[in-house]
Amino acid sequence: MELAGEAALLATWEAGVAAGRSGRALLLHAVARPAAGPEELLAVPVGERDAELFGLRGELFGEQLTVRVGCPGCAEEMEFDFYAGQVVGAGRPAAGPLRVESDGWRVGFRLPTTGDLAAAERAPAGEARTVLLERCVLSAEHDGEPVPARRLPEPVQRQVAEAAAAADPCADVRLNLGCPDCGRQSLAELDIASYLWEELDAWARATLLDVHLLATAYGWSEPEVLALSPLRRRYYLELCADA
Repeated sequence: MELAGEAALLATWEAGVAAGRSGRALLLHAVARPAAGPEELLAVPVGERDAELFGLRGELFGEQLTVRVGCPGCAEEMEFDFYAGQVVGAGRPAAGPLRVESDGWRVGFRLPTTGDLAAAERAPAGEARTVLLERCVLSAEHDGEPVPARRLPEPVQRQVAEAAAAADPCADVRLNLGCPDCGRQSLAELDIASYLWEELDAWARATLLDVHLLATAYGWSEPEVLALSPLRRRYYLELCADA
């Protein structure tokens, strides 16, 4: 990474340390879409945001991702590799309002956005789903009579959620995994925002350790250390270790 990239990423990491899950996702998305303002980022559908975060991950750390999960059958840790393009290629979000019709119910809704998830995260305990419904449901009626979004029965809510997931495939990434020890098949959810944040956190801490070691050894400032190419920086660190 170049100096500006490293400095910007360290600033993003510093801001995200005290932020919540949605705040960190928003900060990462701002790196992926630097020309966009906060309001524009909050209005992006979740699947579109996550597709761009997969792209950002590829630029920063490569296309190959490693997933480690415990097998629900035998509890052994499973490790699998896959490529970001396999997810991003699943398709872009559907455009325009969507509709679910079943047993006299007619529900019009839009896909959840980053702003919707942030509002749900701020909601009181047990109210997150209701907040999402009220923000995303545009109209709801049963046998022609209007019904508030929060009064939709559970089966209808489930149909709306399933239709939204089908229309925005990158918003809910689940991996089909087979345990090599016991053979059990299972699904593992991949939250790219959390995954990428963990990688950025590890990278930032390692980079700051490099800065500390070189500043201690040579008296350089942080900008001076970051100005070194990765190869030269590694060489100086090896010299410090040898000394």
